[in-house]
Amino acid sequence: MSIDLFAGIYVRDYEAAKAWYVRVLGAEPAFYPNDTEAVWEIAEHRYLYIRVNPEHAGHAVQTILVDDLDARVGGIAERGIEPANREAYPNGVRKVMYHDPDGNEIGFGGMPE
Repeated sequence: MSIDLFAGIYVRDYEAAKAWYVRVLGAEPAFYPNDTEAVWEIAEHRYLYIRVNPEHAGHAVQTILVDDLDARVGGIAERGIEPANREAYPNGVRKVMYHDPDGNEIGFGGMPE
């Protein structure tokens, strides 16, 4: 079974949001469907996109599981963004959360070693 994913995040200021997501994701968008959207391919057939929609901005919660959470968090820090919060669960799973300029939460999670 093949699974594709498009996870969307509403933002107020397109340029500010795009710049922030470039720093968090470490790459320029993969493509631009139109003047109010930018799309990043975060893994094969899995995309995260921003879209201008001021009335709904700031309410998204997304979590992306990565193989090396420490490396991901370190790379984001090198690009000038620090986490808003960190959590560790009893089963060893960890999550690091960031908030974009609108307050949307983007989390990165890591499984126990």
